[in-house]
Amino acid sequence: MYEDQTFKAILTRMLDKIPNTLDKREGSIVYNALAPEAAELTEAYIKMDTIMQETFASTAQDYNNLKKRAAERGLKPDPASKAILKAEFKDETGSYIDVPIDSIFTLEDLSYKAIEKISLGIFKIECQTAGQEGSSELGQLIPSQYIANLAIVEATEVLTPGEDEEPIEEFRDRYLNSLQGEAYGGNIVDYKQKVSTIAGVGGLRVSPVWNGGGTVKIIFINSDFDAPSTALVDDVQSAVDPTINSGEGFGIAPIGHSVTVEAIKQNMINIATTIIFQEGYVWADVETNAIAAIEEYFDELNQGWWNPTQNEVAAEELPIVIRISQIEVRLLNLTGIIDIAGTTINTLEENKVLNYDEMPVLGGITT
Repeated sequence: MYEDQTFKAILTRMLDKIPNTLDKREGSIVYNALAPEAAELTEAYIKMDTIMQETFASTAQDYNNLKKRAAERGLKPDPASKAILKAEFKDETGSYIDVPIDSIFTLEDLSYKAIEKISLGIFKIECQTAGQEGSSELGQLIPSQYIANLAIVEATEVLTPGEDEEPIEEFRDRYLNSLQGEAYGGNIVDYKQKVSTIAGVGGLRVSPVWNGGGTVKIIFINSDFDAPSTALVDDVQSAVDPTINSGEGFGIAPIGHSVTVEAIKQNMINIATTIIFQEGYVWADVETNAIAAIEEYFDELNQGWWNPTQNEVAAEELPIVIRISQIEVRLLNLTGIIDIAGTTINTLEENKVLNYDEMPVLGGITT
């Protein structure tokens, strides 16, 4: 806004106000008297420009300033959350055994605490460090203290992914989107704003009146943009509208709303194609990179699944579409592949349109 207010421009304007009968050349008394003031004004304009940028949510670069603006609307960034994993505990014979609640175990550089028994020898363990890294590894755990008869400890499943603090750009978008539609009394925007803040929820779609008046269905994807675990679905259901007290207002849902929470469904996608390789290359040379390229494409689709248009069109109108052209382009970008033809998705040579509640999962690639 004030980028034209340079030292030279300010000093020139000041000198122009001095009569030409006086010496205004660089090094003169007049010049030397005005130059320091021009420098100070330049700094002031720079600071004013920064203030203007940081005042508005669309241009603020300092996260704390954006938080202050959003707080005026009652919005806060989603805080970092701790991952919850499922762990199995066994003795030397492979039989399941229980461990004390609050027992501490380590995996790589992170510590986990047993917080809840699921069944004999199977517990929920919570990472003691908040953030996404807590759900990035599974495998053998090491107890930090002696536990009688314990021989094998293994983390086998991510129940609730850990999340880092909401990134500034995602929070900015959420704040700006909140201005487009008013959250009120259990409308679609209200559900989206509130349910998206539950730990482990990455995105959701809301289907109102899906089974008669007062019914709402929420379908969600986890914060790793994968199908959520049964445990996470149960947690979200309890937070939104506990089944045992459905419609009575004991959760996020207002009184009179009976809410059904479901996980996004996985649709297994098998790809077949004919590939012409560069000389010296065969499928085994490019298979790993090809699988990674298609999985990256599916990840991009999954990350956008939950985000309808700004006009909030019905979720059913916005399914994921897997395009053959995108598959071929990504494979053609790989070293060792010259050309591709006859690509099919689940045996059909056409784009695959998923149901509104489905996400793609790569089954395999055959050539």
